[in-house]
Amino acid sequence: MHRKTLITLIIVAILFISGCIDDIITNSDSSTESDYRQDMRDFVQDISTYAKGKNPDIIIIPQNGHELLIENGGHDGLFSSDYLKAIDGIGREDLYYGYEEDNIPTQQTTRNSMISFMDIAKSNGIKVLVTDYCSNHSFVDDSYNQNFAKGYISFAANHRELDIIPNYPAHPFNVSASNITSLAQTENFLYLINPDSFPDKQAYLDSMRGTNYDLIIIDLFFDEEELTSEEIASLKTKANGGSRLVIAYMSIGEAEQYRYYWDTEWESKSPTWLLEENSEWPDNYKVHYWNEEWQKIIFGNENSYLNLIINHGFDGVYLDIIDAFEYFENQ
Repeated sequence: MHRKTLITLIIVAILFISGCIDDIITNSDSSTESDYRQDMRDFVQDISTYAKGKNPDIIIIPQNGHELLIENGGHDGLFSSDYLKAIDGIGREDLYYGYEEDNIPTQQTTRNSMISFMDIAKSNGIKVLVTDYCSNHSFVDDSYNQNFAKGYISFAANHRELDIIPNYPAHPFNVSASNITSLAQTENFLYLINPDSFPDKQAYLDSMRGTNYDLIIIDLFFDEEELTSEEIASLKTKANGGSRLVIAYMSIGEAEQYRYYWDTEWESKSPTWLLEENSEWPDNYKVHYWNEEWQKIIFGNENSYLNLIINHGFDGVYLDIIDAFEYFENQ
């Protein structure tokens, strides 16, 4: 073979191999459309396995993304048994009010579709927590009554920002002084993850201590300051003396710029798994949630977000943006 021809073939081969390596590097951070839902199932299941390895009693509650309960995402497919085993509850927003707009009843067809999934969860021993967004008193009453009739526990939030404790009703629905030691025992809950309406941390904590909710979902942080283990423990007693559960909110389907893990260097050179900002929620960014680097931020090591939550003594974790798979399916 002519020497020039041999050199040319070698160069072509090097370029080809280089291109393949580039493709491998590029594609290592990708998923296929058919896997987006399973990727999220795997993520939640791995979080659950890690958390329960640390504390067998810890409670795992994913919010929305209810299609993951069924393998094919439909109403009549096979149950996703591994996913059902991994979770203790499921959160659902806007079931009766707020799907299209706050303080507006959710259309019946949409509601019925969601209810069919919530009933699948309930029939498998999964506690259903519904957050409706309404402030009209008759709507609030209707939300609590309809959810109770279905066997769900609920919270009627009069602010989408989840930044205040509603003053109506005056007492939590189905209030009691019972000691609550498991999710199955809960009859009501408070969802309060934004402390901006409170003048300071003490007022924020005192407001919650003065309530009789069976379960409280809060953030690990007050602004950017971690709540202490002692402060979290102080929330585990209702004003009437009964014990209750305190659950930590954690978003796993988006990265939040105001979190401790945010690297300012990402703003000039973002990692491949960090995508565009959510146009509806500033400072929240889409992520390749299946990416190992992102998942290490969330769980699996001593410095992870989940480990902070566990070490601070929370009774469980409320996982948000589970429905992130919809974003990628629609691309």
